[in-house]
Amino acid sequence: PLRSELISFLKHNSDVFAWKHEDIKGIDPGVASHKLNHDRTIRPVVQKRRKLGSDRHKALEEEVKKLIDNKFIKEAKYPTWVSNPVLVKKSNGLWRLCIDFSNLNKACPKDSYPLPHIDYMVDATSGHELMSFMDAYSGYNQIPMDPEDSEHTSFYSARGLYCYTMMSFGLKNAGATYQRLVNKMFATLIGHTMEVYVDDMVVKSVHASDHITHLQDMFAILRSYSMVLNPKKCTFGVESGKFLGYMVSQRGIEANPAKIKAIQDLTPPTSVKGVQALTGRLAALNRFISKSTDRCTPFFEAIKKGKRFEWTEECKKALVSIKETLASPPTLQKPRPEEMLFLYLGVSDSAISAVLIREEELLQSPIYYVSKALHDAELRYPPMEKLAFALVIAAQKLRPYFQKHSITVRTSYPLRQILHRPDTSGRMVKWAIELGQFDIHYQPRTAIKAQALSDFIAEFTPAITVHHDDQPWVLYIYGSSTANRAGAGIVLADPENRLFCHSVKFLFPATNNEAEYEDLLSGLNLAESMN
Repeated sequence: PLRSELISFLKHNSDVFAWKHEDIKGIDPGVASHKLNHDRTIRPVVQKRRKLGSDRHKALEEEVKKLIDNKFIKEAKYPTWVSNPVLVKKSNGLWRLCIDFSNLNKACPKDSYPLPHIDYMVDATSGHELMSFMDAYSGYNQIPMDPEDSEHTSFYSARGLYCYTMMSFGLKNAGATYQRLVNKMFATLIGHTMEVYVDDMVVKSVHASDHITHLQDMFAILRSYSMVLNPKKCTFGVESGKFLGYMVSQRGIEANPAKIKAIQDLTPPTSVKGVQALTGRLAALNRFISKSTDRCTPFFEAIKKGKRFEWTEECKKALVSIKETLASPPTLQKPRPEEMLFLYLGVSDSAISAVLIREEELLQSPIYYVSKALHDAELRYPPMEKLAFALVIAAQKLRPYFQKHSITVRTSYPLRQILHRPDTSGRMVKWAIELGQFDIHYQPRTAIKAQALSDFIAEFTPAITVHHDDQPWVLYIYGSSTANRAGAGIVLADPENRLFCHSVKFLFPATNNEAEYEDLLSGLNLAESMN
């Protein structure tokens, strides 16, 4: 029944889809338009015209004709800025027209309007029974250019000079303009039944029975703003789908199978560029890989400057290990509101790592793996400081989780005491202050039940040892008393025979034995404060 209802709904709302460029209506300029805000003190640039091959020339003229027919461009007269067209071949063999706006973009200030955090949006989308994924039809071309800025987007064509009347891909701040529009359009739905990242939209429903109602709300807004969707890039009423590079479903968050396949099919690199391509692909999967930086250390060693490239045995083993991990990657979970989350830390000579987990009925599930290579002075941090640094990096990387949840750090080491020691190093004091804004608790590390987390702990490098001096400190005490009061003298000698003298006056009467006892306690307190 739900499937037939959904089909009927989509047929009834076919006007919200564009089947060709002519179906694009365009956003009202009073609602949104793209302004360049360029610096008028910068001298305009007319790029030297570049020659195009015959196939590119033909594709350019065909594309220009389409843009003219659809009123996306118009003839430019006496433009002060002129750019070159660039033709890029798509995977389907067709050509995509781009414009080299590099000079114009340099004259435009950055629009700091924030784009949503991808991790947050992916978390917010997972865990729903039914979802629909949608994409606007030539989304940027649905927003008009500000009339005063239109001619600055001029470009060369065999037909003459043309400029954009609608916002073009490649213009600086185009993404910010689009995000500002969709945030305004869907303000009442975002974070509840919908998420939007530029022109990628998803409608989500905790209960499948509510899904068509949620789609109706979204389609009503699309219609009121005259925004249209691309039916070829929309998927409706599914239990899982790709969103912002991840697979999201009711189960949780999974790695994109296409990205995993690209690693699995990879042959051993034969050059520095090949290794760089490998590490770049792995970076997109770091959230799913336990201690990824440690695993990639052989790759980084292979591409160090000044070294002849060599794909070593360690590199081979590392690649095999990563492929084995990606053969069955973990399904990550999103946390429930206000629940306690748990953090495990790991350090090695050259990297620090962490894994954030949630627990439900003794079942442990990973939320996020974090890893970072150590550089320069960081490599020389004492082991306990590396552990504290791992906590700081985890808090920075996972700030939204730390802000919304209480975090319990599970560690077998006295991390809390070391961070709050009065005589700790300057950077430790700085870290303690930075961490003070979060609700962080510390707990002895317990047994790990989830296999993915067991792997993380098993890979934890050799145990950190808290340094203890073998040479003893010596405490000398002398207590005395009179009829009215008592006092004590304390001398503490370190292994280098440096003396620390201290005297105490007791404001109460005491016998000699009592004075010596109080003297001993004072001496021990002094020794503890020197630790």
